[in-house]
Amino acid sequence: MSIITMEQIAVMSVQYVHYTFDYYLDSMKRCNVQNIDFWGGSPHYCRLDYATGTAAARKIHEMRDKVESLGMKIVIYTPETLSYPYSISAPEQNIRDRTLDYFDMSMDDALEMGTNRLFINTGCSPLDIPREEGWKRAVESIRKICDMAEKRSVFMMLEQLQPYESNLLTNLPQMSAMIKEVNSPALKTCVDLVAMEVAGEHLEDYYQELGEDIIQFIHYADGDPSGHYILGDGNLPLKEYIQTLEKHNYTGIVDLEINDSIYWDDPHTSIQRSAEYLREFLPEHP
Repeated sequence: MSIITMEQIAVMSVQYVHYTFDYYLDSMKRCNVQNIDFWGGSPHYCRLDYATGTAAARKIHEMRDKVESLGMKIVIYTPETLSYPYSISAPEQNIRDRTLDYFDMSMDDALEMGTNRLFINTGCSPLDIPREEGWKRAVESIRKICDMAEKRSVFMMLEQLQPYESNLLTNLPQMSAMIKEVNSPALKTCVDLVAMEVAGEHLEDYYQELGEDIIQFIHYADGDPSGHYILGDGNLPLKEYIQTLEKHNYTGIVDLEINDSIYWDDPHTSIQRSAEYLREFLPEHP
């Protein structure tokens, strides 16, 4: 049985959308968190702001130097692709092509950041079009993305969403179906514990269905059951999740996605309190 420690905790920077990246890094330093989930959106970093790959790489190196100078590391890149102008399931070919091109660039960005993990979800297909059509397009797009990922030794971390976010992939059966239909060694699973609870599922169910090799990332937050709350402010069995991960010898990242607009004015406090909650039962080191 493995032991989860604070060395495996990361924080997604999207929570700091109303602050600079420097503020986010200072907050991580004050919280003594070393792992960075780099969210790719303004005002931190948006690939659309750079006309060339060289210019983008120059900016990434500048930001990576800051991260590493503080003894931190980027463990996953989470490009902003959930909504406009991107969609892997859009009926319009040009939108899907634009999205695939963006993922192509995002793989280069991730490797420049020093990580081979790239986050992905299905987003939502138009609700007035049969779901089966959107599903088929999503499978096709993810397969193409994974083909690109395999050539770069990049792994795609696929998350399930909540029903208000998606009509494509919101539960374990749909996750299992997507993994099987895409059929790529580059496609892994990021289990979002809040979405899991909304679906009435259990983390052990994911292990029994998918196996330890597929589950390689965890989005960790509290809820009721929805919401991405400060740890301890909801009613989810947060300690039980850790016990299940340890039972299955999980050695990956537990990523704090305390992503709710009620915390955007003071993201530091939301993460500081969550880190303090974890330190009540997680050791700092193995």
